[in-house]
Amino acid sequence: MAAKKKALGRGLGALIEDSEKVLENDENISEINISYIDVNPFQPRTQFDEEALNELSNSIKKLGIIQPITVRKINKREYQLITGERRLRASKLAGLTQIPAYVRTADDQAMLELALVENIQREDLDAIEVAISYQRLIEECKLTQEVLSDRVGKKRSTITNYLRLLKLPAEIQLGIRSKYVSMGHARALVNIEDAKSQLNIFKKIIEQGLSVRKVEDLVRELSNNNNNNKSDKSVSNNEEYVQLQKQLSNFFNTQVDFKRNLKGKGKIIIPFKTDEELERIVGIFDKLNN
Repeated sequence: MAAKKKALGRGLGALIEDSEKVLENDENISEINISYIDVNPFQPRTQFDEEALNELSNSIKKLGIIQPITVRKINKREYQLITGERRLRASKLAGLTQIPAYVRTADDQAMLELALVENIQREDLDAIEVAISYQRLIEECKLTQEVLSDRVGKKRSTITNYLRLLKLPAEIQLGIRSKYVSMGHARALVNIEDAKSQLNIFKKIIEQGLSVRKVEDLVRELSNNNNNNKSDKSVSNNEEYVQLQKQLSNFFNTQVDFKRNLKGKGKIIIPFKTDEELERIVGIFDKLNN
């Protein structure tokens, strides 16, 4: 039972009262009639791979249930599933009438926490399902990102990266769920500000089979172009800056350029083509200092 205890992770173990005792003592496992078990209404997983379920079902026929499910008792003949829906579904496919289960006492919020944390830690959820699970833990279970990080044993930055995926257009989120694009592609797309550009690059990924590195390069190039356009626009549309630019260009007898962002920060660029021209410009500054 030691391997099972470790698999739960410190997050889930902290949520289950006396979990160590339960996991170390097989007497706490009950054989429950499958027909008495209702599925968990808080189950975060919405898609189950039929082929994988059939494989698990065949394994159960040969080896039985290696890992018990977890339920809460409603009354003498009614239980509600907390975790282990794949095992329950596969057991039904295998023709089992009873299934081994840990019996817990939990309210609805505790059930949600248990289901979400257990699935995040132990199931092969796609990136969007993980993101939704994190979001639900934050919103419905009132967990901060710091506490959530502790619960699931993930870095806070990792959780933040998953949550950002939920800001992507629905078409891209479906693409992630269908594995048309990877988590790496999605993390690059999140850095684009407008949805139209995100979708344009998303379509290129599908059509051209772009690598994550190539997408990162496209996003970086798009960001640089947008920053340059904003900078140029902010200067060219300001009449005072235009007049000042002309005055400085005439004063130094060379085309003076301004580079300025929307926040007002920038620099004045005085170009030169030869050493002689540089000396001439420096001489002008020397005269101004005298």
